[in-house]
Amino acid sequence: MCGIVGYIGSKPVADILLDGLEQLEYRGYDSSGIAVKTETSINVYKAEGKLNNLRSELALHSDEFNKSNMGIGHIRWATHGAPTVVNAHPHTCNCGSLVVVHNGIIENYKELRLELESEGCIFKSQTDTETVAHLVALMYAEVKDLTKAVQLATKKIQGAYALCIMHNNEPDKIVVTKRNAPLIIGLNDDGYYIASDVPAFIKHTKKAVYLNDNQVATLSAKDFILEDENGFEISPKIEVLPWEPVALSKMGYKHFMLKEIHEQPDVIRNILVGKLHTPDSQIILNEVKLNKDTLKNLNRIQVIACGTSLHAAMIGKYIVEDFCGIPVDVEASSEYIYRKTVTDEHTLVIGVSQSGETADTLTAIKQSKARGSHILIITNRPDSAMAREADSLIPVNAGIEVSVAATKSYIAQLTSFYLLAIYMAEIKGSMSVSELVNLKAEMLLLPQKIEQILSNKTVIQDCARKFASTRDFIYIARGINYPTALEGALKLKEISYINATGYPAGELKHGPIAMLDETMPVLSILMKGFVYEKLLSNSEEAKARNARMIALTNSNDPKLNDLFEVIIKVPEVIEVLSPIVAMIPLQLLAYYIAEFLGKDVDQPRNLAKSVTVE
Repeated sequence: MCGIVGYIGSKPVADILLDGLEQLEYRGYDSSGIAVKTETSINVYKAEGKLNNLRSELALHSDEFNKSNMGIGHIRWATHGAPTVVNAHPHTCNCGSLVVVHNGIIENYKELRLELESEGCIFKSQTDTETVAHLVALMYAEVKDLTKAVQLATKKIQGAYALCIMHNNEPDKIVVTKRNAPLIIGLNDDGYYIASDVPAFIKHTKKAVYLNDNQVATLSAKDFILEDENGFEISPKIEVLPWEPVALSKMGYKHFMLKEIHEQPDVIRNILVGKLHTPDSQIILNEVKLNKDTLKNLNRIQVIACGTSLHAAMIGKYIVEDFCGIPVDVEASSEYIYRKTVTDEHTLVIGVSQSGETADTLTAIKQSKARGSHILIITNRPDSAMAREADSLIPVNAGIEVSVAATKSYIAQLTSFYLLAIYMAEIKGSMSVSELVNLKAEMLLLPQKIEQILSNKTVIQDCARKFASTRDFIYIARGINYPTALEGALKLKEISYINATGYPAGELKHGPIAMLDETMPVLSILMKGFVYEKLLSNSEEAKARNARMIALTNSNDPKLNDLFEVIIKVPEVIEVLSPIVAMIPLQLLAYYIAEFLGKDVDQPRNLAKSVTVE
């Protein structure tokens, strides 16, 4: 869970590497470093903490590399070894001639380390990555060719990796390869860019080649050669990236998170364009390959996801079962991959991931695909590894999401689940025409209802100011909004570090009610519908224990005024669509509390945007 950049060409490399790393900061990191090739050596510079620390370190050595036009860089999120300068990337072999940066986890690094130590290699760090540097260096000593050395070394490596490697003896060459971790090559007239994600070089070029697993690319200033793991040359597939550099601008907002919250009405509009035209027109999902026979033969649906995507999946379960009558299981990918896979050709498996690179989810869908299941992927990255495994695909079209805490991608995933559920219901005939028309009409109104919330945030800001000093927070809901409570709590704990927990409201009396007193805020997601009165009763139980009560509601019930200290109102919406409208104030509440506390909203501690290791 880190970022790789690289460049070889005609331009000075240091600023390109630093700017690329800055564009990848959103992925989360705790140290950084670069290696640049000079006339006589490869120089490595590393720093703990934020990227500014590396900039300060480089300012002391600018004379050493200001003419260099070849180098690699890295921001690290610690997995093996503490976040220190010694453990930061790049890593070198013993003589310093070979240097490597790495994303992923080398699963057999302990065995490799023992073997390498017996060969005389001396390890300086606690990382798994250093084994790669020593291993490739040993291979290079035998074959005297960096590309061949990388191909030989990777045959001994188990696990996930994206590798970017230079050797001082080959002054116009960078070799890159990957397995189960993203790596992209950008092409431009001035040279070649290397990155683990598009934002690192999107301002320089929109032409790119996505490496497939086990492919090895050898880059020089003027060309590159792509080979398979056995050394046979492959013709690269050059793609045009759909991203624009403006997506990486805050556009006047204080934080990317606030900008991305405000983008959500347009995100929904972008999803609906081409898929839902009018209330009486059918849903169009061109990349979903489910027909009546396929749906008829389905025994169940499994949805696999992590984090925020898991909460979207839980709401997906409610609506698919409600609209289509097909049983749906939802499971965290990190749990799914370590038990027996029981899917088959009668199971639809849905993988949900903002990045499309989440390691656990990618592994899970591969396991299910091997069992014959139809794989449907909901992702913000149609260019991702997960999308390439898909039989069916729903791109959520949210654009680049920079803030680590997911907001617009979550709303995009929810909207996509609604479209999928309606699409399946139309094929199955499991809902009446009038129900479908009413539901689609309500969906088309969602953007303007969200805009109403965003245009009047005063109550939310006042609530955030009032409760910013709390140490704990409880969110409660029932039915379809229980996952909304979980996601609201997750947003708060992610960026403010307040111990927030979501519960099904009916479970309060089965243990959590013991925590309630005058210091505990309880936020009730109290949307009108089937469970409204039940949740109102649960809120009264919490109030009777002196909890400080907050309501998020679309109700004008006068009883709420005596029960709740703060009432956050949202526009009228039918219950089944209420999770989309309810989530916006919860995102804003988390944002303003974190902002009042002076937290690093876009880059919270210990977190990474894309979890590309298990």
